[in-house]
Amino acid sequence: MTRTPDGIPRRVFLKQTSAFSLLAGMGAVGCSRTVQRPTGPHLPLLEPGPMLPPVPAVLLTVDGPPDGPDEISVVWTFVVNGDPPQIGISVGDEHVAGALIAAHREFVLNVPTADIVDAFDKVDMNSGRAGDKFEMAGLTRGRAIRIAAPTVEEAPIHVECRVFDTIEVPPARTIFLAEVLATVVIQGTCDETGRLIVPAAPFFGMTAGSGEFYTMGRLVGHIGQSVGRTDIKY
Repeated sequence: MTRTPDGIPRRVFLKQTSAFSLLAGMGAVGCSRTVQRPTGPHLPLLEPGPMLPPVPAVLLTVDGPPDGPDEISVVWTFVVNGDPPQIGISVGDEHVAGALIAAHREFVLNVPTADIVDAFDKVDMNSGRAGDKFEMAGLTRGRAIRIAAPTVEEAPIHVECRVFDTIEVPPARTIFLAEVLATVVIQGTCDETGRLIVPAAPFFGMTAGSGEFYTMGRLVGHIGQSVGRTDIKY
């Protein structure tokens, strides 16, 4: 991990290889061309890592300290349970967001779209210790409806959460497990049953292994298709 002159840690991203550049040039993201599955033997990498295709890209928002601005941050996010709705986030202990979540026990996960990807990266690459990150990234601050926390108004989905448990993960991370108390969406993001309409907005994810952002691409199937089910949402 590298550090800026102010001592705040920053992520180290892998440089793009010629293979990644070639895929970008081919328009691999969202294109209609069929991408062939890699073949050949499995080879170990020199360094192990959480090599995963796009995982949720979210902007976490939480009330700030009494004498400071509200915090907006990028954290690793995962679904814990669909019924009851529960979500987990992983936060580095050195980040401002971790202490604020521990203090307030409430936060919002704001699901962004590709049109604000530059603002998303500004949030990720800057610390709340440097100032108000809403202003820094040019994002609009709103308020949650069920909890005491800010929202990102540009994000079409707000997931309002309350922490019910924490897990300390060595060497210096904390996992917060939270109940989803409310989900607020822009009209058209979900159908009348509350089912997410993925093509309704240019959602994107982050890749762990290349440090890149990708939109969702084409539909290739759904949960339960092997047993004839179409009712599963989570």
